[in-house]
Amino acid sequence: MSIALYMDTHVHAAVTEQLRRRGVDVLTAQNDGCADLGDEDLLSRSTAIGRVMFTYDLGFKARAEDWQRQGKSFAGLVWSHPMRLTIGQMVLDLELLAKATDPPDWQNVVERLPL
Repeated sequence: MSIALYMDTHVHAAVTEQLRRRGVDVLTAQNDGCADLGDEDLLSRSTAIGRVMFTYDLGFKARAEDWQRQGKSFAGLVWSHPMRLTIGQMVLDLELLAKATDPPDWQNVVERLPL
């Protein structure tokens, strides 16, 4: 039981590094060669490769919620405001989500941290 995460371009590198140290499968938009893509294209990309997107971008969250309303399928999105949680808390919450859920649990879901 686990999910793979896809980090938006603005996510702190420390979040990604700590998750990887904890055994979470994480890919960044930068590592994927997609750092210049817009929100819609990144959401499509994360879906195509079966990864739940993590972002700080409120506009990205709104885009995913639009997709929900339109019935457009996506692999899931987790959103957090970077000033409301410490990096450590983000890492703990994301690790829990990654290790305790499966990809079907995230189909067309938008979730906000903290849990």
